[in-house]
Amino acid sequence: MAYFKIIDKGKGINRLFIGGVHGKEGLSTFKALTEIREDDVGDGKLTIYNCDQSPYMSTLNPLYYQSKVGKEVLHLINYYQPQIYMEAHCYKQESYLKLIDPGRRTEKGVPPLIELEKGVLIGSASPNIRTTLFKRDDVCITLEMPCNPSEDSLDVYIKVLRILAVSSNRDDLEKRMKVIYPKQVETARKYAREFFGDYPPF
Repeated sequence: MAYFKIIDKGKGINRLFIGGVHGKEGLSTFKALTEIREDDVGDGKLTIYNCDQSPYMSTLNPLYYQSKVGKEVLHLINYYQPQIYMEAHCYKQESYLKLIDPGRRTEKGVPPLIELEKGVLIGSASPNIRTTLFKRDDVCITLEMPCNPSEDSLDVYIKVLRILAVSSNRDDLEKRMKVIYPKQVETARKYAREFFGDYPPF
């Protein structure tokens, strides 16, 4: 379900939230992204884009970025040059254990996602774009919730979106997130050091 909105709060950083980047995820991410209001955004700009339905291909597959929607994602990143980038995803319940499995690094080549609460998961954006389109200190987050989320899951998801929307940089985001999710932030930092070395995604 396509949706586009720009919230411009004047001088400051650029933020880009993109949802529904493959399959039917946009039907669920639309519910969260449309809840972001002008008062939720800190100084700078937030661009929100929810994609139309498209054939499913993992963003971990380099060929994804040659697809129609993959090219849209690349265009938006290159055009808006965000310092905070967030991909909004949803997952089927049967995929939950695979997404948080420590063996995901061996099987998929990326660290497992980390549960915040109520089935909401967080991790880094695909390394296919993280290490090529962004600077070291940029924030590049993947945020997942169950597709057709419960009210509790959706509330948590929107809460994290609002933290991202108001944060001004990576340090600011970490401080805000550590107040609510201290253990998860430390786990994210650990995964970042192990996977990215001196190029942390969180």
